[in-house]
Amino acid sequence: MKKLIALLTIAGMMTFGLNHIVLAQDTTEEPTEQAAEQPAVTEVAETTLEMQVADEEPLTFHEVIKEKFIEGGPEFMGIVLLTLIFGLAISIERILYLTLSTTNTKTLLASIDEALKNEGVEKAKEICRNTRGPVASIFYQGLLRYDHGMEEVEKSIVAYGSVITGRLESGVSWISLFIALAPMLGFMGTVIGMIQAFDDIAAAGDISPQIVASGIKVALLTTVFGLIVAIILQIFYNYIISKIDNLVNDMEDSSITFIDIVSKFAKK
Repeated sequence: MKKLIALLTIAGMMTFGLNHIVLAQDTTEEPTEQAAEQPAVTEVAETTLEMQVADEEPLTFHEVIKEKFIEGGPEFMGIVLLTLIFGLAISIERILYLTLSTTNTKTLLASIDEALKNEGVEKAKEICRNTRGPVASIFYQGLLRYDHGMEEVEKSIVAYGSVITGRLESGVSWISLFIALAPMLGFMGTVIGMIQAFDDIAAAGDISPQIVASGIKVALLTTVFGLIVAIILQIFYNYIISKIDNLVNDMEDSSITFIDIVSKFAKK
């Protein structure tokens, strides 16, 4: 009996000891596995953070415009873009033409005065032919009628001045048309977008921001782009009109001085 109790005691002690050993091994192995898994988890977290940072980087102005243009829909946004392209093309052409039409009238009048005083009408005509700009062309037309009297000279200057003014203003009406057309197209896109929003509401049978958001967004984007185009073209239009006014005023003032110079020598 004592031997049986002793054997059971030894067996119990061995079993208890083995359990402690196994638990100790499990405890030592778990940190190792956790330590092995920790770098992988850290790498995944870092990759996710980098992706979030990349997604949160601010878009450039060009990318924002492109994104909003696509969201606004190609139907009306494309037409508004065409009005901007055509309007800018005409504006740039007019600005170049008006810039090349600018002449130093004081120098030209002084040269004509000197030529008429020393070398005669033919030299004055040659100076006008070799000078760029509408003012020189008007003076040349006046000098062609120098022998017909001052009345004919004045008539030719007035008539040809009207022709030159028409050439300076050529194409400006198209810019004005595009200025009026761009916001009208934007407002049309607004109306169509609102109709689309109400159609979506009718189809869903419910009013919710998710349903009407797309239609309203298209409406607002087309309006904004139409107004932006109109503002840009309006700036160019006003600049062109101011240059035309300056050129016309310069032509009128210099024409008066030119008539005075010619009449002074015609009397002789």
